Amino acid sequence: MRIREIKKEAWIALKNKWGLAVLLTILLGIFTFVIPDLFSAYASGGLSNYYLGDTYEGDITSLIVGLILYPAVIGYNWVFLSLIRREPQGVKSMFRPFAVIGTYLKLVGTTILIWLFTALWTVLLIVPGIIKGLAYSQTYYVLKDNPDLPILHAITESRRLMDGYKWKFFLLQLSFIGWIILATLTLGLGFLWLTPYMTASSAEFYNEIRQSKADDGLNQ
Repeated sequence: MRIREIKKEAWIALKNKWGLAVLLTILLGIFTFVIPDLFSAYASGGLSNYYLGDTYEGDITSLIVGLILYPAVIGYNWVFLSLIRREPQGVKSMFRPFAVIGTYLKLVGTTILIWLFTALWTVLLIVPGIIKGLAYSQTYYVLKDNPDLPILHAITESRRLMDGYKWKFFLLQLSFIGWIILATLTLGLGFLWLTPYMTASSAEFYNEIRQSKADDGLNQ
């Protein structure tokens, strides 16, 4: 499993899907930046206080709203996993995690636990925190494929899948550093195309390690 091949497969999957990918990325930005900022500005007493000051109310509000809306991020990742698998997708697919209250609450709970576990490891040392973050990185994909799996079991499954692949996943993300710099130089507009490419590559990575682990199980 080479990084170049993973990215190539992701690029192929995005062929003729760039319009949808860019639109979803715009919606992602609204849900992850615009809406939390608006709520935070209101809690801070206005935009000037929020952006020029350091308000406790604004920071807490941003965190809470971000958590409430985080399933949109998960839905965004799920869409690209489906695109990798050549499954038909549309804009409404991104909001699938909000459709069933049980699924929504489960994803919020999963997010809280992952944040908590990663933070606790980071408090000990930064490097272990990064390693654990990589280990937990496939949890939401696992839940897409196994929606009935308990949260802790999904996290454990992510750790199992990433056993022996954490460094590879880190290198995959690092391989985009040049593109990230270029996207930044475009005042952020480049991220409308880069974010789908990176997300599709991560989804392809999950597909690859999932198949690899399945093959290892059959060969044992």
